[in-house]
Amino acid sequence: MPETFSSAAAEELIVVDRNGFVESRHSGSAVVVNAAGETVIVLGDGLTPIFPRSSLKPFQAIASMQLGVPLRGAEVALACASHVGSGEHMDLAATILHKAGLSQDDLRCPAAWPRDEATRNELVRSGAPASKLAFNCSGKHAAFLWACTENGWDTASYLDPSHPVQQRVVEVIEEYSGEELAFLAVDGCGAPAPALSLAGLARAFSKLALAPGNKGADARAATVATAMLDYPWAVHGHGQENTVVMEDLGVLAKLGAEGVIGMAAPDGTAVAVKMLDGNTRGTTLLGLTLLAQTGAIPVEALASVLAKVLPPVMGGSVKVGSVRLAAPVLALLDR
Repeated sequence: MPETFSSAAAEELIVVDRNGFVESRHSGSAVVVNAAGETVIVLGDGLTPIFPRSSLKPFQAIASMQLGVPLRGAEVALACASHVGSGEHMDLAATILHKAGLSQDDLRCPAAWPRDEATRNELVRSGAPASKLAFNCSGKHAAFLWACTENGWDTASYLDPSHPVQQRVVEVIEEYSGEELAFLAVDGCGAPAPALSLAGLARAFSKLALAPGNKGADARAATVATAMLDYPWAVHGHGQENTVVMEDLGVLAKLGAEGVIGMAAPDGTAVAVKMLDGNTRGTTLLGLTLLAQTGAIPVEALASVLAKVLPPVMGGSVKVGSVRLAAPVLALLDR
């Protein structure tokens, strides 16, 4: 059976302490590449395939736009999103579908309750049911559907790996990662879930970050990178990790399920992380730290950002511990 890297090949990356006692440990792998796509830092195994999951959404959005989808502004960012289902997110997804001549009934992602508390409470009070628009991938799916209507393709089968939309997605991911996909599964939203290496994921994010300043880059990639930074709330949600990182640092950031994140600084330095246990609570800390280690972002800018996004370790109403870097990472920083 195909599988990702083993615990023996991983490095301890994050620990969680409570009152000075290390309570939990998170192992995984991380890769940093420079603007030329060359690997400059490796922790663990950067070559064995992983499922990047939603970290691939910017490249799925590029594919939709290459197929003629005229996304604009925040619509582009929503196509890249793992959003919290706020009213803004749901309205924007509905707008994309309306422009495609479709409705939420055409979405093949599951119905969900918003993760945004205010919106969820409003829906519950109104007696409304769970909505496909609230599912975190609704923007990506809406863009896929618009690609179908733009090209006269079947909308009911848009998630089938043999569908022209999904075939273009594979082409884009292979182009930007610089490698052939190792495996194709089904993601939590029902779309195909490609497997590739962390090194390939980091290379893809590097090319994405460089696209706005690269005259030879695909204009769609430049539009995606620019929109993510111009409308970061649409990519995740107000106050959410990816949004804060993009707002405060100008660093592209896109989480993926099961402990994955891809990030890229404006100079093309990029990092890809996979926590082997699927936990995400230390991925932003690790990713930003590794970018700072290369000089891609200023170290002095990290503290304020991390204070906003790192989950506190609480003892009642008092903070009693922290999520922090593990010994192998600290050893790397001391070199």
